[in-house]
Amino acid sequence: MKNVLIPIDGSENALRAVKYMIDHIREHGDCAIHLLNVQIPIVSGAVRAFVTPEMIRDYYEDESSAALAEARSVLDAAGVSYQTQMRVGPVAATITAYAAEQHCDHIVMGSRGLGAAGSLLLGSVALKVLHTAHIPVVMIN
Repeated sequence: MKNVLIPIDGSENALRAVKYMIDHIREHGDCAIHLLNVQIPIVSGAVRAFVTPEMIRDYYEDESSAALAEARSVLDAAGVSYQTQMRVGPVAATITAYAAEQHCDHIVMGSRGLGAAGSLLLGSVALKVLHTAHIPVVMIN
């Protein structure tokens, strides 16, 4: 693995994916780490009637920063370099598009995220990424 995307939603499973990559780097050597947080678009016309685009942007940035905070802290403590990015869009499609844009050769992600309370084996985002990514996807449970 040389160029790895780790989608981060603030869940414990996402954090386990980060820790997996730290162990991988210690064993196999350095690689480029991309942390990506995807925010779900606010599409309600009622919300947009009362909230400015700047307020929505600030909301996305605040939520993304909170979701990324613990992953960043763990990577910083381990001395592993990384870059972060926040995108807004459909989560699975945005993950696979970002991986393609950044020429990632792997996606390492938690098998379930914050929104997967009722899923049995894999969360719906993880399942969609598995079916749409054109690179290997490592699922961490």
